[in-house]
Amino acid sequence: MLFKPFYLGCLSHASYLLADGGEAAIIDPQRDVQLYLDAAKEAGVTIRWIVETHLHADFVSGHVELARKTGAKILIGHRAGAAFEHVAATHGMEIPIGTSRLRVLETPGHTPEGISLLQLDPSGTPERLFSGDTLFVGDVGRPDLAAGAGFDAQAMASMLYDSLRNVILPLPDAVEVWPAHGAGSSCGKNISDETHSTIGEQRRNNHALQPMSREAFVTSMTTGLAAAPRYFRKDALANRDGAADLDALAIPPAVSPDKVARALAEGVTLLDVRGPDAFAAGHVQGSMAIGLGGQFAPWAGSLVPLDKPVLLVADGDAHVAEARLRLARVGIENVIGFLAGGVDGWRSSGRALASLPRVEPASLAGERKQRKPIVLDVRRPGEHETARIPGAVNVPLDRLEAAIDGGTLGIARDADVVVACASGYRSSAACSLLERKGFGRLTDLTGGTNAWIAAGLPVDRRETP
Repeated sequence: MLFKPFYLGCLSHASYLLADGGEAAIIDPQRDVQLYLDAAKEAGVTIRWIVETHLHADFVSGHVELARKTGAKILIGHRAGAAFEHVAATHGMEIPIGTSRLRVLETPGHTPEGISLLQLDPSGTPERLFSGDTLFVGDVGRPDLAAGAGFDAQAMASMLYDSLRNVILPLPDAVEVWPAHGAGSSCGKNISDETHSTIGEQRRNNHALQPMSREAFVTSMTTGLAAAPRYFRKDALANRDGAADLDALAIPPAVSPDKVARALAEGVTLLDVRGPDAFAAGHVQGSMAIGLGGQFAPWAGSLVPLDKPVLLVADGDAHVAEARLRLARVGIENVIGFLAGGVDGWRSSGRALASLPRVEPASLAGERKQRKPIVLDVRRPGEHETARIPGAVNVPLDRLEAAIDGGTLGIARDADVVVACASGYRSSAACSLLERKGFGRLTDLTGGTNAWIAAGLPVDRRETP
């Protein structure tokens, strides 16, 4: 038996190759499928099956392209309503992989069509559970993402309760658990940093698997959920219909500064994929900053308007290609070009660059005694509550635009604002958003709240009961 995990850190996404007897299955593939083709070729196996544990919402899958390139069959839950050629999976169905088998376990709750896959060795002994987004390490799948398709979160949580207690928990303690996501994914609330576990470990340590009533479980699962990123619904529909091959997407051409300026004025999104340092030093006024160095794809899916073309600002062709690929992974395909020559080309055309002032934590601590700027913390509520700069206002980055447009931000556009996150990645994006919305006195906190804490400066912390 050959077992090979693939982990895509930017999306906190895990996919798997399982092979035996010269045959292989790929479970929950990412959109760019060449790595599976290469792995199968290296191992000398033929991909016979492609399995989707559910309609993923946080990335676009490459199942249709992989099937076209290999002739493999796609297996997906019978409730998915899949528009592509597939085998509809039902509870107890088994597919052979050499002398081993994959048994389908219907486990709805995160989504209605969700399945898990139990790998059985030749003797019928269960070895691994590919749990999709039903069971994570330390958490379970959030039950509210199917609301856009007409499913109530409470009803989905009740389904999840049954799936966990009646289907997964009866499995032997030694069965390994390999989920589709790890820490950082928006598909769960508090997923562990560990990428795999066992049923026994989860039985003991996973909060959602502890003894509790159905009512208590439903309340726990539906309380404190962050808003689903706005690209999730689009990606789930793309996965239901089957995405286009990556090769079919146009290669972004270089676009002159004059044309970029006109496009920006017409509402095209100008996405600066350089890092926070480069953006602060000089950028095109009105551009959006989301650096390739962080969780680029999910933040792009959350912040970039999905109905507008995108132009890139990047450091060279390699970064353009990387940005195009990572955007396509979350379903942003309308990249129409990149700024020729980057910011240097913009400057050479006679246009000025904007800059973003930055402040070190120690300097900010001293300045707060005199100029009293507003500190805007754009981390998630749980991060803010755990440890924060005293007096900081918390508006998470993914809610910032709605707060501005809805008039609930409570900060005037001429206010002196210092923006902070954990390390400086999200605050750079937040500053670019605020700048585009007309805020004129912005400063980015260098190193973020982590640097503030490391400097030994005062911190408000969550009170422990």
